[in-house]
Amino acid sequence: MLAKYIREAHADYRRIRRRIPLGPLRTEAEYHRAVAMLDEIVDEIGEQETHPLADLVETLALAISAYEEVHVSIPVSSGPEILRSLMEDHELSQADLPEVGSQGVVSEILSGKRDLNVRQIARLAARFGVSPAVFLQMPAPAHHPSRRKQVHVGKK
Repeated sequence: MLAKYIREAHADYRRIRRRIPLGPLRTEAEYHRAVAMLDEIVDEIGEQETHPLADLVETLALAISAYEEVHVSIPVSSGPEILRSLMEDHELSQADLPEVGSQGVVSEILSGKRDLNVRQIARLAARFGVSPAVFLQMPAPAHHPSRRKQVHVGKK
């Protein structure tokens, strides 16, 4: 009886893998397929943590993160640098970010005179559809000083 369920599960898993790159991502093509699938699912379900596909989102995100950890490196960027990049990508001015504060507050953050606070980070993450961790300076691992977790920053 157990052997029958294993065979059925194996067949189901192969069928799903043809559409969705589950498991370890071994090639750049698999990585890009996983990112595209993740984007499609997130566009469909939004922030519904109880949606039946929410676990699939988490699984794909973990696989993508594991691939990036090994294969993708980017220079360490500060919160203000990330914000500046997002503003350029989305063609926004300082006045277009009321969730951060006044234009003066945005200017102080971009110039490094003021740090982003938790509320601002949460609102920016929601606005740009990125993880709040994007705006936090993270130390590079001791075993590899030039490596940092990859973050996806770009137009949605």
